[in-house]
Amino acid sequence: MNHIWQLQEAKNKFSEVVEEALRNGPQVVTRRGIETAIVLSFEDYQKLLLNQQRLSIFFQQSPLADVADELDLSRDPRPARDDIAL
Repeated sequence: MNHIWQLQEAKNKFSEVVEEALRNGPQVVTRRGIETAIVLSFEDYQKLLLNQQRLSIFFQQSPLADVADELDLSRDPRPARDDIAL
């Protein structure tokens, strides 16, 4: 079970926070009631890194990649907005 730690408590009990991350998964740290950080095991971190892929690969594998040639990517020659009189 993930535990939510207030920042001051996490600082005071850092060893315990790390042990909990190793045993029970990522631990959430809050500051002023706002979730601001995660403490996770190195094993969980490595799993996150392994699941990453380059953005270009993501687009190449997209179901829309086959229709990319049909998209009109030309710029609209009109000005972005009408001139504004001040």
